[in-house]
Amino acid sequence: MSASDSPANRLQALFEGHRLTPTQRRIAHSMVRRAADVPFLSSVELAELAGVSQPSVTRFAVALGFDGYPALRKHLREVVPAEPASGGGAGAGAFNEYQQAVEAEIENLKHLAELLADPRPVQRAGRILAASRPLPVLGLRAAASQAYGFAYFAAKVHPDVRLLHEGGTMVHDRIDAAVRAGATALLCFALPRHPREVVDTLAHAKDAGLTVVTVADSAFAPVATYSDLLLPAAVGTGLAFDTACAPMLLGRVLLEALCDDLPDAQARLEEFDAKAAARGLFVE
Repeated sequence: MSASDSPANRLQALFEGHRLTPTQRRIAHSMVRRAADVPFLSSVELAELAGVSQPSVTRFAVALGFDGYPALRKHLREVVPAEPASGGGAGAGAFNEYQQAVEAEIENLKHLAELLADPRPVQRAGRILAASRPLPVLGLRAAASQAYGFAYFAAKVHPDVRLLHEGGTMVHDRIDAAVRAGATALLCFALPRHPREVVDTLAHAKDAGLTVVTVADSAFAPVATYSDLLLPAAVGTGLAFDTACAPMLLGRVLLEALCDDLPDAQARLEEFDAKAAARGLFVE
């Protein structure tokens, strides 16, 4: 089986096109993360995995067009491998809680690698972002650091990057100013817990005519409705605070795609390196 035809990708395809409630998106997200194991779970076990009630799992199956969860599980057994993945097997119990968090992030990165087997969405995002002058980059609360990191490096190759990492009434004004200056797209990093302000800001960006590219923890995140192109990268939830290695790496991949569509990117980088060396900016 190719990476692009993985169990997780097949599940994603099953959910696409359905209008899911926030609870149902949570179930779908949990299923994608445990794609190889889900066909062997009861509705009660899936409910526990997703942190929802058992009736919610039944309603979720019906929303997907099945008579109930047994029918959905039967279908899943036909579209994923016959054996559960070994990654969550007996050996997992030997890890302490810190190791488990690292192992979970490794699985998130493997899932991201599977998604990137089809590079076209990221390449399309790179073209959209490279063409926007200026390029606003939005990230509030937990996602602020992701937006800052992207904007920091993007400014080395893009002529006008505008970081929007503080909320409040001014953020809409700054988007309007970017549109007046010629912006055609906005990049958003959206991570849980999803602030209502991010959803409202993306709705405003869409109304202003911007194409919205979003990096989110799930294709079923609340921001999906207001995103023209959503690139999912799961977060780790095993510690007191979520970990976001996959979204950070996806941001770097987006930077690479951005550079590919900026013909003078290499020249700008070389110019920066020359100036940095002349100033003694870095300690080698």
